[in-house]
Amino acid sequence: MNFGVWGVIALLVYLGALVGVAEIARRAKRDSSPADHFLAGRSLGSFVLFLTLYATAYSGNSLLGYPGRAYRDGYSFIMATGFMMSIVVVFHLLVPRLRPLAVRHHFVTPGDYLRVRFGGRWARGLRWAIAILMTLGLANFLLAQLKAMGDVAHLVTGGRIPYEAGVIGLAGVILFYETRGGMRAVAWTDAAQGIAMFVGLAALLGWLLSEAGGLSEITRAVAQKRPDAVAVPSRTVAMNWFSTIVLMGLASVLYPQAIQRIFAAKSGRALKRSLAGMTFMPLVTTLVVTLIGVASIARFDITEAVDTDGVVPMLLSDWGAAGGWATWAALLVFLGALSAIMSTADSCLLSLGSLLSRDLLGREGSDEAATLLGKRLAAAVLIAAIPFALMRELTLWRLIELKMELLVQCVPAFLIAIHWSRLRTGPVLAGVLVGTVFSVALTFAGVTRVEGIHVGVIGCLLNTIVAVGGSLMTGEERVGLATPTRDSSSDGS
Repeated sequence: MNFGVWGVIALLVYLGALVGVAEIARRAKRDSSPADHFLAGRSLGSFVLFLTLYATAYSGNSLLGYPGRAYRDGYSFIMATGFMMSIVVVFHLLVPRLRPLAVRHHFVTPGDYLRVRFGGRWARGLRWAIAILMTLGLANFLLAQLKAMGDVAHLVTGGRIPYEAGVIGLAGVILFYETRGGMRAVAWTDAAQGIAMFVGLAALLGWLLSEAGGLSEITRAVAQKRPDAVAVPSRTVAMNWFSTIVLMGLASVLYPQAIQRIFAAKSGRALKRSLAGMTFMPLVTTLVVTLIGVASIARFDITEAVDTDGVVPMLLSDWGAAGGWATWAALLVFLGALSAIMSTADSCLLSLGSLLSRDLLGREGSDEAATLLGKRLAAAVLIAAIPFALMRELTLWRLIELKMELLVQCVPAFLIAIHWSRLRTGPVLAGVLVGTVFSVALTFAGVTRVEGIHVGVIGCLLNTIVAVGGSLMTGEERVGLATPTRDSSSDGS
């Protein structure tokens, strides 16, 4: 049985199913308003919300970038499980206060919160600055998914689908079903994709462990081939662990698509249940992909850093070539990996449309024209990102770091502002500019870390000092909302 041929067939069947889901979602639409298209009419229940959060959080970065980084670093990348747990912790700092405000003021995008929270002459500049940072972060995230889609399609179909064709073709499918079905299509496909990813990863790790004779045998083989991969981490590596946990924990909750899922929940109770389920997912996802990457050290000799992103597809190809049930199991994992990647890409695309039209261009209306503008802008960004996806010099992990170092500069405007009413608009804007300029300048100068600490984390610290210090020295400013102190389990709905 030829794995590459069956890979092509499985891919075509899967894409056909996505098109069918898009049509069903289109018929389920209540109207053409931005709230219905971008938030599914605020109707996502606990189960679908949990799976769409899971499929979006664990994306092509998790399935390709994380194993690739684990292949390069060895067991020291086990800290990835910690930083994914930190994301859930920070969500619990944001959600209880943001969710009631979203219900009360009918938020659609992150900019809607800023519009209500911050006033004064610098308010528009702050909204634009945050919107630009989030747009760049989303565009980066979308770019990473496009690269991952091309890699998976090429490697698992035995080269029958070229990398370039995989990027362009799968991007076209995403654009189709996101445009037709909006958040409903995205959430419904995410639900199926999340299940496929979970089952697929478990199957792949099970095969690796059984073939190698267990985790202890894998560790011995890795230690023999690359002793550094099992060595005790140095002080600098340990500092980088801490920095990554801070960076990922703070920045990941400020993904626009993550914030919009807070707005799209059917109720506060549904959101709480979904987040409770997410608490345990790092143990069954991030830990698993880390072990997969480490186990690959004993199997493959990869010299170029960018090629390590292909570890999982290479494993799938080896597994599928065994024939029999292994081929079908590998195909399931392949679809799970591709599903996870596409689920994140479609979420990015959906959020980009709403962010560009509503937060940057100020189209705050609830009519069909505002929705149509968002669709067109998202399509334009996707088309513009494709040429960059065809350039393969950057690893997926480096793309992750770059977008996080931008998004983390939004921390004072959200995580501090929602808890401290004295934070003022002007100092927050100044802090965002200082932190961003510092981080970007050092990055372009070739400095990515200082003693293991990401320059984005240092920039965020400077950002916070300017925002808080400036607010303490600034007089009273009218704040557009009274920040609630607790969440309502039902949000009044």
